[in-house]
Amino acid sequence: MDITPFLDKKSKTPLYEQLYAFFKQEISHARITKGTKLPSKRRLSGLLGVSTATIERAYEQLTAEGYVKSKPKIGWFAAEVEADFPAAPAHFQQSMQQALHKESAPAIDFHQGNVDPASFPFNAWGKSIVKSLDRYSKSFHTSGDPQGEPELRQMIARFVRLSRGVHCEPGQIVIGAGTTALLQILCLTLDPGTKIGFEEPGFHRSRRMFEANHMNVIPICTDEEGVLPDELKRQNPYLMYTTPSHQFPLGSIMTITRRQELLAWAKEANTFIIEDDYDGEFRYSGQPIPSLQGLDPNGRVIYLGTFSKSLLPSLRLSYMVLPPALMEPVRKNAHLLKQTVSSHSQLALADFIESGEWQKHVNRMRALYRKKHAVLLEAIRSELGSSVEVLGKNSGLHILLRLLFPASEEEAIKAAADNGVTIYPVSPSYKGRPPFVSVLIGYGGLSEENIRLGIQKLQTAWTPLIPSC
Repeated sequence: MDITPFLDKKSKTPLYEQLYAFFKQEISHARITKGTKLPSKRRLSGLLGVSTATIERAYEQLTAEGYVKSKPKIGWFAAEVEADFPAAPAHFQQSMQQALHKESAPAIDFHQGNVDPASFPFNAWGKSIVKSLDRYSKSFHTSGDPQGEPELRQMIARFVRLSRGVHCEPGQIVIGAGTTALLQILCLTLDPGTKIGFEEPGFHRSRRMFEANHMNVIPICTDEEGVLPDELKRQNPYLMYTTPSHQFPLGSIMTITRRQELLAWAKEANTFIIEDDYDGEFRYSGQPIPSLQGLDPNGRVIYLGTFSKSLLPSLRLSYMVLPPALMEPVRKNAHLLKQTVSSHSQLALADFIESGEWQKHVNRMRALYRKKHAVLLEAIRSELGSSVEVLGKNSGLHILLRLLFPASEEEAIKAAADNGVTIYPVSPSYKGRPPFVSVLIGYGGLSEENIRLGIQKLQTAWTPLIPSC
């Protein structure tokens, strides 16, 4: 039996949900009869032009609800379903397809915080969840270790040494529900008014967290090599927040000379550096840049890492590696707040890392994002040409487009929105006035097709803003 579902790739409904709904309807109304073998993941993936992960996710949901039965190493088969509603009219599928076509196309969202929606290994993650339930069931009656479950801290200590060159023991790690939650714990150890040096520009949410805790946030200017040492010496903050492996939002990478100067300043001034390594796993030119913490022999770096980019933003799981001098006061505040991430999520992730699935997933995503990155740059070159300059194109999941035509940030973003594209401002990353107009483009959560289409729409949106020769 030839079964070829229709999928509307412009619909706001996720592809796996469309696929699930198609098979559910066909089986419910006996158009796919009991025992019919469904197409294999590989075959259906080729027919529809979607990932096998999308097919598997739809099949797993159908199996969970009893519409499909899975036979290991053989395939998926339609189950017998008792109809409890009148049979749908013969033209049902045609009407459904027409309705899908009539849906208004959603905006193509270039959000920098999104990850690829179809590539998460739900099957492997589900196995880790079940395994952790069996393995640690006796510990789930407590609220968990305030610093983070020891099993996960051990796994983190192991992989950050291998992947990012971070040197630490599990006891130096504090786990929290996102970077801002960890910064909140850190702020509790500081007196109001403490001088915090902050990259200009820099990640606005982190800056606002310091400001909300009544810190004295001092902008420290950066250039293409990183934080300016002379500015640091002149301002002499107690802490310096930086994103050296992929400066946010400019995308530059701090040079080894500037890293050494920054570490020398921290030692001499008896201060600390906060290294936010928010997407250090993803670099597309050369080898991954070693962490600042790994270069530091004097215990002057507080290292922040997250699973939001490499795994799932919704997991809300980040970690902080403390230098020995700060371990005791920060750990006391971690105990005050208890633990902000569920023990079950932590232990499932520990198993996911231990089993090797996390590293396999990161490797797959690095290859996928490298391909999307190349598609994005080619689309920009082809569609926007000399009207923009690409900044920060060697790593991470976002770039900046510097506008080389006379339009404001607000005008560029509004014109894009009017043409069905959502892009993001860069001005909130500056404490002062930005030196040039640019917009932020994230691409991790978009398909290659929508990346191309989004840039084409930008070209259409911005053409009226570009003066003719």
